Amino acid sequence: MQDLFKLSAYQYDLPPELIAQHPCTPRDASRLMVIDRASGQITEMKYRDLADFLEEGDSLVFNNTKVIPARLFGHRETGGAVEIFLLEKAGVDCWKVLCKPARKVKEGAKITFGDDFSCTVMQELDDGMRVVQFEYEGDFEEVLGRYGEMPLPHYIQRPEAQDYDMARYQTVYAKNSGAVAAPTAGLHFTPELLDSLHTGGIEQTHVTLHVGLGTFRPVQVDDIREHRMHSERVIIEPEAAERLNRRIEGKRQICVGTTCCRSLESAANAEGVIRAGEFATDIFIYPGYQFRYVKSLLTNFHLPGSTLLMLISAFAGYELTMEAYHKAVKDRYRFFSYGDAMLIL
Repeated sequence: MQDLFKLSAYQYDLPPELIAQHPCTPRDASRLMVIDRASGQITEMKYRDLADFLEEGDSLVFNNTKVIPARLFGHRETGGAVEIFLLEKAGVDCWKVLCKPARKVKEGAKITFGDDFSCTVMQELDDGMRVVQFEYEGDFEEVLGRYGEMPLPHYIQRPEAQDYDMARYQTVYAKNSGAVAAPTAGLHFTPELLDSLHTGGIEQTHVTLHVGLGTFRPVQVDDIREHRMHSERVIIEPEAAERLNRRIEGKRQICVGTTCCRSLESAANAEGVIRAGEFATDIFIYPGYQFRYVKSLLTNFHLPGSTLLMLISAFAGYELTMEAYHKAVKDRYRFFSYGDAMLIL
């Protein structure tokens, strides 16, 4: 009998070649494992067949955060190279960032990325973090788009991001800029699939959780209950909350992604009613958690020992989750951000 509070319970063997290094083309050609929690049955279909699988009156909930090209490469005034990774906004043109090499980036240091783009270190923080003030000409998002790289996860082991990553490490419905990692379950949707779902009477609602590095921070304690999540910003508009609170009984509502799930569970009260507003969440969901709102979940396959795998184990049940993961390895599914997905009903 596994102790589900032990980190070791969430390990599994994954051949390195199953870690997707490139996105599937087209997006919706990915494989989709379908898990029925009630029966324990595991089946498979193509992602593009989701519109045929769902029925009129069913609905989907998406996280519409937009990934920013958060990785910047610049030089100190001495000429030394510096990598800056944007973490979260800290004021007008100010950001909390990670620096490499941090020991050489002191308060007052100026880092230049181009003729019209630089930053000054305003404050030194722990763990290689700094608060910087950016100086630029024009629109910040446009300038960042010219100089920044998409922040691909460490397990995508390519020398550098490719041009196509700017589009493919982004959902087609991304709207609100602020994430430093993609809500990857949504990467499989195409405009055509979304249109097909709309035509089929499938309601689509959007919330926002700006995904931070904390979501993917490794669990480094043996007892997972001692792990602490970093805080992330959630935005749920009043219209979205109203739609979420009038979902149709007996119809399937599918939450697209673990970040969307964390948004809804953070916003739901004890009766499962979603509140509108903007707030911070550090919710950590692991086995034993009682879900207040989410009933069906669409998600990618997650890293061994990750908080995301713990969330899936809480939602689908530990034994069924591990059975599904072992089957995914055996059947050669593609794993992680650019990989295949599972639908848990």
